[in-house]
Amino acid sequence: MKEAAVYTKGIRFSVLRDGKEVGRAYLYMLNNDLHNRPFGLLEDVFVDSSYRGEGIAKELLEAVLKKAEENCYKLIATSRNDGTRSTVHEWYIRLGFNDYGTEFRLNF
Repeated sequence: MKEAAVYTKGIRFSVLRDGKEVGRAYLYMLNNDLHNRPFGLLEDVFVDSSYRGEGIAKELLEAVLKKAEENCYKLIATSRNDGTRSTVHEWYIRLGFNDYGTEFRLNF
């Protein structure tokens, strides 16, 4: 088995209100040998419950999408499909994401 390091870049996007972080999202850009550009992975989109409904998540996603379009060939967003996230899933679809199915993972 041979291992080789792969270049990865991560960017943390934050929205501040009165000096307090009220929302965040992470964009990870990961290279692979199949494409000339990295793919993007959107992770940990969060808005403080006191600030939900004010467009903060949309503001975050617009910034992430701009950066991903400039640098990546695709953007992947994962979300649990446990029956509690239908509003979030509908939101991603409204933003132009396609539902590609199921996520498999191991928690360590």
